[in-house]
Amino acid sequence: MSKYMLLIYGNEQHWETMPAEEMAEIDAGHVAFQKRAGDRILASGQLEPSSTATTLRGDGESPAVTDGPFLETKEVLGGFYLLEATDLDEVVALSRELAEVRHAHSGVEIKPLVHHG
Repeated sequence: MSKYMLLIYGNEQHWETMPAEEMAEIDAGHVAFQKRAGDRILASGQLEPSSTATTLRGDGESPAVTDGPFLETKEVLGGFYLLEATDLDEVVALSRELAEVRHAHSGVEIKPLVHHG
């Protein structure tokens, strides 16, 4: 079994003003995904707004600490799932339950974790 990160990105401004019907659709997608994925989900979470982020970046021994996300981008990371699955095809099939894959203002990135040993 391999491990995969599902990174859920989207337009934070849209999330803040999303109609209740769309929010209900997204929530229902997560419930369906969680039910179908079951114990393959090793961890998951919804992230606070990007304005609460802290970034460390620098050169040498003393990185600078700044408020907010490092990159200026329209889409931000809003949540994640860590899954264990047999292969990428299984993860893609499970991910189709998430409404974020069907909306133009969001998307899901799937990245395999490196296996060390």
